[in-house]
Amino acid sequence: MNTNLPPLSLSILGVEPLDEFIREIADFVHHMIVTRPVHPDAKVEVEAKLGILRDRTSGQRLMLPVLVETILIPNEVDVRFESNMSLNQHKHFNTMLNDLKLISSQPSHPTSPLEYTHVKVVDSFYSTEDREKVRVTREEKSNTVLEITRKIRLGDLNIYSPKRTADWRVSVSLEVPVSHPIGTPTHVRRKDRICYSHEEFNIDLTQVHSNNNATPNAPPEILHELEVEIARSGLLLSTAAKRGDPNVPEIDRNAFDELIRSFVNNARILVKNANDGWHT
Repeated sequence: MNTNLPPLSLSILGVEPLDEFIREIADFVHHMIVTRPVHPDAKVEVEAKLGILRDRTSGQRLMLPVLVETILIPNEVDVRFESNMSLNQHKHFNTMLNDLKLISSQPSHPTSPLEYTHVKVVDSFYSTEDREKVRVTREEKSNTVLEITRKIRLGDLNIYSPKRTADWRVSVSLEVPVSHPIGTPTHVRRKDRICYSHEEFNIDLTQVHSNNNATPNAPPEILHELEVEIARSGLLLSTAAKRGDPNVPEIDRNAFDELIRSFVNNARILVKNANDGWHT
């Protein structure tokens, strides 16, 4: 039997069909960007956070009759997204990303190296007269104010991953710079964050100590979270503006979809590497 066959064509047309999954996420993010409220100096934030989709009635992880990861139609399935992982899961990702940072610095590694920063900040949240929340972020050690913002959530896409131990969510938000609020914060979150940066993306592994001023004697709630974020809002907006424009070079009109493709691939790889016992 002759096994020296010529390589197969990608299809009868010689091209690979459109990846509908990535295109759906790209369309969603693009729509959120082009229809966003106008706020001068606002930054667009696009992030993918790992977690579990839970049925609101039973509290159990969502179960759907599908075999592979699936994007849920917004507001059609009654679920809540729980981003808190176990300490063991946090340590697992920390070890994995630290190892990858070392490996990626080798000349033989196929991609550019990961960079690493360790930051500790304190977020204080204030309620305004119009019931919106303002976040004041300070560097923990020096108490220097880093930013004061009002976050506006534009939309979420929930992705159910039945073959994995974790699901994920894509969120698009606006971060609007505001002046320092008056009064006392309603709650405070201390964040110990390890940020791994790779090309146009940040992968943030964060331990959060959250204190609610309404219950001052209660012990702090400790959370562990992992998210991928597109690092540069300016790049996101500039590529979104050129998406599909026939008057610009092909590489420019496709740059937004390529950015989202890499963003989705990074999220998928992290979900794939979530270990068993997400909450143990």
